[in-house]
Amino acid sequence: MTRIYTLVNQKGGVGKTTTAINLGAYLAYFGQRVLIVDLDPQANATSCLGVDKQTVRGGTYETIIGTNPPNAYLLRNPRLKLSLLPASPALAGAEVELVSLPQRESRLRDALAPIQEHYDYLLIDCPPSLGLLTINGLMAAKNGVIIPVQCEYLALEGLTLLNHTLNRIRSSLLPELHIRGLLMTMFDGRTNLAADVVQEVRRHFPEQVFRTIIPRTVRLAEAPSYGQPISTYAPNSNGAQAYKALAQEILQTDGARIPVLEGVS
Repeated sequence: MTRIYTLVNQKGGVGKTTTAINLGAYLAYFGQRVLIVDLDPQANATSCLGVDKQTVRGGTYETIIGTNPPNAYLLRNPRLKLSLLPASPALAGAEVELVSLPQRESRLRDALAPIQEHYDYLLIDCPPSLGLLTINGLMAAKNGVIIPVQCEYLALEGLTLLNHTLNRIRSSLLPELHIRGLLMTMFDGRTNLAADVVQEVRRHFPEQVFRTIIPRTVRLAEAPSYGQPISTYAPNSNGAQAYKALAQEILQTDGARIPVLEGVS
C-alpha cells in the first residue's frame, strides 16, 4: 500500500526539506520505492538532490496547473534509488493561478493518483507558508502529516498556529487529516533549552512525537551544497544515524519489513 506523507511547517528553517530528502534516501536504502515531491517554489529539495532548478523543464507546477501528467517530469536517481518530481521557479506563480481553477485545493492529490501505485512512499515537501500550495500538499496527505519542530523557544507557538490550520482543513475539506508525527530537529544536547523544548512538546502531544530526535550537526548543513543526502555525504555522522533511525521507526510503525543489510553503514 502506498503511503503519502506531507512535511509541513509554516515556519522556515526547521529542517523540513532536510527531513524530506534524508528520510526519503533512507527509506530507499531500506528497499522502499520512494518519490519525493518538491512543492516549494524555492526548489530546495530539488537542489539538495543535485538537480539544477534552472534547468528543470517541468515538474510540480505543470502537474498542479494541469498541463501535463507528473510522469512526464519524474527524475530518477539510480545511485539513491529514489525518484523526484522537481520544482522550478515557475511554481511561484501557481498560488495566483490556482485561485481561479476548479478543485484548486485537491489538484495535486488528483494528479498524483495515477502514479502513486508505483511507489511505497510519497514524501511531499511543502513551502514554509499556509497558502494554496501547502493546502494542496495537505489534501494529498493520505497517511498524515510529518511536522519538523526545531528545538527552540518559539516552537510551541508555531505548533499552535499550525494546529489551528489543520483543524480548519479538517472541518472544511478533509476530516480524516491527521498528524503522523512531530519530529524534533536541530537538537543541541549542550543546552538545557533544547531538552526543555522536547519535554514540553511531548507533554502537549504525548502520542504524536517520534522517538527519534535529529541533532544539530555541521554535516547535515553541508550535505545540500554537495547535492547529496546525508546517507551518501557522511553516512557515519550523527545526523545520518538519526535519519536512518527515523526511517526504521516509520517503517516499523507502518508495519513494513526492514531488510537486514550487511556490510553497509
